Amino acid sequence: KIVADEDALLHLADISGGDARNALNALELAVETTPAEDGVIHITLDVAQQSIQRRAVLYDKTDDQHYDTISAFIKSVRGSDPDAALYWLMKMINAGEDPRFILRRLIILASEDIGLADPQGILIANAAAQNFEYIGMPEGIYPIAHATLYLATAPKSNSVGAYFDALNEIESNGAKPVPIHLMDPSRDGKDLGHGKGYEYPHDHEGHWVRQQYLPDGLQGRRFYHPSDQGAEAEIAQRLKKWRKD
Repeated sequence: KIVADEDALLHLADISGGDARNALNALELAVETTPAEDGVIHITLDVAQQSIQRRAVLYDKTDDQHYDTISAFIKSVRGSDPDAALYWLMKMINAGEDPRFILRRLIILASEDIGLADPQGILIANAAAQNFEYIGMPEGIYPIAHATLYLATAPKSNSVGAYFDALNEIESNGAKPVPIHLMDPSRDGKDLGHGKGYEYPHDHEGHWVRQQYLPDGLQGRRFYHPSDQGAEAEIAQRLKKWRKD
C-alpha cells in the first residue's frame, strides 16, 4: 500500500518541470527507494525531497524536454540574456545532459549568431570544449559557463550565413569557370596563359588592388553583408572603401 501526502505530490509535480512522464517517474523512484513500515510506503514531503533530489529532474535525452531545453538555452544566448542562459544550462547539467552536446551547440552558435561581430567568440567556445576534455566534471562546468556567459554578452551578427547565398547561386546557375588570371600558372601557364594578368596585392599601396575575383558574369555580386555590430563594424568600413575604390 502506498500513501503520499499532498505536499509531497505537489513537490514532485513542481520539480518535474510540467512533464507528466517526469512526475510519474519521480513518484516511482520515491516509492522504490522508500522502505515500507507496517506494510505501508508513506511518501512525505521530506521523503520526496530526500529520495528524488537532483534525479527527479532527469529527462530522457530523446524526449521533448531534451530538445525544448537546448532550444531555450540557445535562444537565450542568441538573445543576449546571460541569466536565462545560465538557468537553462544548469537545468541540463543537473539533469545529466552530455556536456559535449552543449559545447557543440555553443561552437555552432559562435559562428552562426556572433561571427565576425566578435571573432574571439568561436575561440572561446572551442577553448571551452578543449578545456572540458582536460578537466571533466564537475570542475569542467567552469569553462562551459565561461563560454556561455561570453557568448551571451557578445555582440551578435548572423552574417556568416552569407554562405547560403553563395551556395544558392551555384545550385541555381551552376559553378562557373575560374577566370584565367586566377588560375594556377605552375602547370599550364606558359602554354595556356594561366595566371597571366594577375595583380599581386602586396605590390600595391595598402596591400590591395582592384581586380576581378568572381567568375565572369558575377562581377559586383555581393554575398557577404557585414553588420554594424562589434568588430564587424570595422570590417564593414574596410569593405565599403574597397568596394568603392
